[in-house]
This record gives sequence, structure tokens and C-alpha cells, in this order.
Amino acid sequence: MKISDFLTAADVKADVATTDKKKLLAELARDAAAKVGIGADRIAAELLKREELGSTGVGGGVAIPHARFAQASAPFGLLVRLKKAIDYDAVDGKPVDIVSLLLLPESSGGEQQLGALASVARKLRTPAVTAALRRARDSMDMYRILTSD
Repeated sequence: MKISDFLTAADVKADVATTDKKKLLAELARDAAAKVGIGADRIAAELLKREELGSTGVGGGVAIPHARFAQASAPFGLLVRLKKAIDYDAVDGKPVDIVSLLLLPESSGGEQQLGALASVARKLRTPAVTAALRRARDSMDMYRILTSD
């Protein structure tokens, strides 16, 4: 699965200002709700529930919060670069400034979830990609970096 299958240029934001993980997840939930037809409060609650299982801060300043929904027919993504890195309880203890939200279908037998998660994780695990995202001029530049092969 390619990142462009579930992330559009309109769903990328540069220099988002937020102060903590809970506020960030609530903001991402609001942004996603309008596009996927699931309530923002429900999305935020599911994202927080997932965080209780273990932080989605994967290290290197990157987080990939995700949740599954019966109403989702296909994976949906958002990508944000934070203006200032925040504490996210990441596995390496470092603050996070690049966040890729994924909302995934509950009933796809796991294949879509794994494909979407794997494609984002693989790309964001590459130091050259994260460095380029941090240097990107704007959200369109960020989209090109993340979706290029």
C-alpha cells in the first residue's frame, strides 16, 4: 500500500502549534472527523485508549497515533509537523515533532491496517526522510517528501 492511497496533500499541515499530547490528539481528531464522518470525541477517545496500551511515539521525534473504526471503509491519514516538539512519552524518551495519524477500518482482516502502518513506519523510520520533513518549506513540500518513492 502506498502512502498516497490514504493521505492527500490537503491532509498535511506544517508548523502546528500545540502544547501537549492530549491536545494534539484532540486537534487531529477534529481535523479527521470532518473527513471520515466519525465524531471527533469518539476518534479522540479511541486514540487515547490506544495510547494507554503503549505510546505510539516510535522514536526519533516521530509518533504514529492510530485507531480502528467499524465505520471506516478505508485507511485515512493526516501528517503534521509541530512548530515545537512536545513530550509524547515516546519509546526513546525524546520529544515528538512529526506526527502521522492513521484511522483504519476494523473489518479488513488486518491487511489494510498493516499495509498502511507499515508504509508510514518504514518511511518515517528513515532519518533522511524525517530530516527532509523538518526542513520542508510548507505542507505541499512535506506531502511530496512523504509520498515520493
